[in-house]
Amino acid sequence: MPAFVVQSVAHHDVVALRRDFHRYAEPGWTEFRTAAKVTEVLRAAGFDVATGRAVLTAERVGLPSAEVLAAAERRAIEQGADPELVREFSGGYTGVVGTLRGRAPGPTVALRFELDANAGLEASGPAHRPAREGFASVNPGAVHNCGHDAHTAIGLTVARRLSELAPHVRGEIRLVFQPAEEGLRGGRAMAAAGVVDGVDIFLGCHVGVQARATGEIIAGYRRILASHKFDAVFVGRNAHAGISPHEGRNALLAAAVAAQNLASITRHGEGDTRINVGTMRAGESRNAIPAHATLCGEVRAESSAILHFMTERATAVLEAAAAMYEVELSIACVGGAQGADSDAALAEVVRDVANELPAVTAVRDVSDFTASDDVSEFMARVQDGGGRAVYFGVGAELADLHHTPTFDIDEAALSTGVDVFLGCLRSVGAIDDA
Repeated sequence: MPAFVVQSVAHHDVVALRRDFHRYAEPGWTEFRTAAKVTEVLRAAGFDVATGRAVLTAERVGLPSAEVLAAAERRAIEQGADPELVREFSGGYTGVVGTLRGRAPGPTVALRFELDANAGLEASGPAHRPAREGFASVNPGAVHNCGHDAHTAIGLTVARRLSELAPHVRGEIRLVFQPAEEGLRGGRAMAAAGVVDGVDIFLGCHVGVQARATGEIIAGYRRILASHKFDAVFVGRNAHAGISPHEGRNALLAAAVAAQNLASITRHGEGDTRINVGTMRAGESRNAIPAHATLCGEVRAESSAILHFMTERATAVLEAAAAMYEVELSIACVGGAQGADSDAALAEVVRDVANELPAVTAVRDVSDFTASDDVSEFMARVQDGGGRAVYFGVGAELADLHHTPTFDIDEAALSTGVDVFLGCLRSVGAIDDA
């Protein structure tokens, strides 16, 4: 192990952090307990910490209702969060940025980690390790089935090690803890608040994406897809399904026709695309023409130009379906992000660092991400400002696919992720060798 890696933060500590966040899973904009815990650890490690409205713009999309946010705040306090810290995030401003400034000149480097869980159910049977070992989510309808609990644990462990290395830190290191990555909602709001402005080097990682063997590292992802998330609401007119169906306006059928035809949109010849309808809720009763339907969907594309094409076609399909059934339609954007690619030169830094680590058994220079992640908002902001950015993959054996109820990771990947970040900080001159 390279000498600069401080071993006093043991592997079981990063595992304990990951399991704590996994047990108290909180979906986007409701990460009150998670953000409070992050703030406590960063302040204890000697970081200057900015929270809430200081690191997020007010223009946030996909916010839960005021009632949901208030209930989540109360739950966070009941689950051990400091009430004063929770108030710093009131209203769903659940972002945190910790800054450590060195005693000598050096680069400004930012590292990004996600706080949020997914909405969904977690497996409860004994075959699922979190359930068997007592760290499955205790919050109904919330589950860490993408690895963000691992990312946050990695970020806090990096913070603790940097605290021990403080005399050797040069320049400025920012640790960005982002809410609401799922649905692509938090990245744009944090980037717009300026949290990565002036950054020379940007680093981020994801566990288990295109790298499903523990010990494998992907030095840099490319083709992080641009995406647009939308909710389409159809409003028709109720009528008795037997006596006067001709008087009704069927919102359910309009939504169903839209869903079918969204899947039939012509793909673009100049790049990869995706489209998905994830949920559809409709109707009021069995014997009435349904007057209300909500369709939640997304489009993804390899470039912003292709995404514009897909979004326009999706809008045309929704409008045509509404016109066919003479119902009203409203479409809301509830999330989105542009595409991004890692800088090749910075991916080479990740590759060289990874090759020095005994726990790393294989390194791939590049891989297509083939999904969306609003890390792209930070990457683009840094790259547009003249800096460099990389998003790398930390291999982990998975119990099941991402976004499934039985998702889990090989926790050996956690320490590897920490060491790659620390190695990169040393390689770019943010930590000296003294």
